[in-house]
Amino acid sequence: MRSLKLARKPRNNPRAKTVRKAPRAGREKPAVQPGGSRAEKPSFAISRPMVWLAGASVVLALIVVLVVSGVVGRTVRGVRNAVSTTVADAGFGVYEIQINGNRRVPTGGIFAALGLTPGQSIFFIDLPAARARIMALDWIASADVVRRYPDTITVTVVEKRPFALWQSPLLGNGRGGVAVVERSGGVITTQGVDQFSRLPKLVGAGAPEHAADLVEAVMAHRAISARIAAYERVSDRRWNLILSDGVVVKLPETGWPKQLDDLENLIVDKGILEKSVTEIDLRAPTNYFFVLKGGEQKSIEKGKDT
Repeated sequence: MRSLKLARKPRNNPRAKTVRKAPRAGREKPAVQPGGSRAEKPSFAISRPMVWLAGASVVLALIVVLVVSGVVGRTVRGVRNAVSTTVADAGFGVYEIQINGNRRVPTGGIFAALGLTPGQSIFFIDLPAARARIMALDWIASADVVRRYPDTITVTVVEKRPFALWQSPLLGNGRGGVAVVERSGGVITTQGVDQFSRLPKLVGAGAPEHAADLVEAVMAHRAISARIAAYERVSDRRWNLILSDGVVVKLPETGWPKQLDDLENLIVDKGILEKSVTEIDLRAPTNYFFVLKGGEQKSIEKGKDT
């Protein structure tokens, strides 16, 4: 856990001033002239509904003018800021931020995403908005932002797990690029990919979304995994395995787990990679097809010696 201590603002505690109340002025009694009579009624009268309607129209027009001119918004913000300052001075200002779970995301980056200022009232922090800003960071899979009264905000994050590197023309504004991706295929980041050079390499459109099962199956075959250089997605339908010596192994759309077993046998028991092949086609149900370095093609029935 990383904890950031923020400088505290001095509290304002002015002494209360004594204010003397002014003596109430005596009420003046209206002078009544003897023999006076009541005021006469006007010769015309306006109905009460019309008066109310006119008054309501004036009030509504005044409100519209105040809103459009921004007076209402400035007043609300002023009141909010005044209340926030008062609450912070009472001991409920944010002066400590605790950040847990980050390894690849810098603590300063999470703090900046929070968007808090030292001494800000803990009651007026928009926690959902702060969480959304943290979730927008590249490596963040989930985040929780919690108030700890009276003056602490706790942030707990879970980072995404890198699974493979993906190279595709879809990255880098169409010019091609490399990204770190999750097992599910989601892109994590295109920054700092050099430090993940030991991850499996995926090539082609659609590769990240379909690679997980194939990569795990290859890792279970020691001879293949020791020589694998990249996994190439072809027409978003099937896979080619690119071996470290440049040999291309073509797998079928379906049934490729059995073909991996055959390839392991060809490498270990038959020594196929020692026979100057450049391509191994395992897609046919009954035969293996090979292309040699000189361009010569060779076909061998499955189950027979090479």
